[in-house]
Amino acid sequence: MKSLIAEPLLRWYASRQRSLPWRTRPEPYAVWVAEIMAQQTRLESMLPYYQRWMARFPTLRSLAKAEQQEVLGLWEGLGYYSRARNLHRAAQTVLADYGGQLPARLEDLRRLPGIGAYTAGAIASLAFGLDAPAVDGNAIRVLARVFDVDLPVGSGAAQKRFWQLAAEHLPPGQAAAYNQALMDLGASLCSPRRPQCDLCPLEAVCLARQRGLQAQRPVRALRTATPLRRMAAAVLCRGEQVLVACRPEGGLLGGLWEFPNLELQGDQPAQAQLRAAFGLRSKGRALGEFTHAYSHFKVELQAWAYVVKQVPTSLASGGVWVPLADLQDLPMGKLDRSIANLLRHGLE
Repeated sequence: MKSLIAEPLLRWYASRQRSLPWRTRPEPYAVWVAEIMAQQTRLESMLPYYQRWMARFPTLRSLAKAEQQEVLGLWEGLGYYSRARNLHRAAQTVLADYGGQLPARLEDLRRLPGIGAYTAGAIASLAFGLDAPAVDGNAIRVLARVFDVDLPVGSGAAQKRFWQLAAEHLPPGQAAAYNQALMDLGASLCSPRRPQCDLCPLEAVCLARQRGLQAQRPVRALRTATPLRRMAAAVLCRGEQVLVACRPEGGLLGGLWEFPNLELQGDQPAQAQLRAAFGLRSKGRALGEFTHAYSHFKVELQAWAYVVKQVPTSLASGGVWVPLADLQDLPMGKLDRSIANLLRHGLE
């Protein structure tokens, strides 16, 4: 079957492709790092992180040999920290099982932590030249409009359809350019709002454009209200030190450091709940209120400072006294980093 989209798409990409460092030299490790970082992250936000990462970990071996705390510290601020942990674990697996060379086969790539269908397809096509589709959010938007796919984008049927379409129209031997063209088109002209259809190389064959449905494609499921979690943190101070603990590796923000905290219940004041939960006797002082939105919920956090002489029994296990000046060396999530920054600026 001759594709109606491949030729105009590749012609457009040849003159309009974005200049990105891993495209100049599509080495497997560089492509892998870039694709993982770009997940759930705007390109302009991840590029500085990518440059710093590649300067510190220029090879897969250097990443595999690094300590996890350094890996998380370099990732801090990019969010979705399981990506960093999986990169680190996968690098160690590749070093141990594949001689330090990222495998080219899709099935081998999919076995590595953090590599799903899209990332495997991207690595296989961009780095190894294999005829494998790679369907990300940008590609889905293009395909949904060009072929007027009216299935809810998150459904299994829709995902199967998008991957099928991408594979059917993939020009043999040109998967890297084709996949990146779909991504670039979705990231530029075929944007979520106000797509620039009159400049699109696929306007002539776009069914949604012909039917005036481009604003309704892709079909999104109705959004539900974002849950709100009310939290409170106890900043325990002893001279020039504060108490912090490392979060369990398997959960949210695993491996990052935090101040003792709890989720607030009912209408009882935060300070009263902190004192009761952690056995605090001294009167606390309000440090500030902070908010942060995660992928599926939002957090409002109150921070209270307490001067103590010893660690309360409830916090004796797992807590570590750290000099204020050393907080900057510990990887933290955004909320705890905001508290740490306040302390470092003289509010201890």
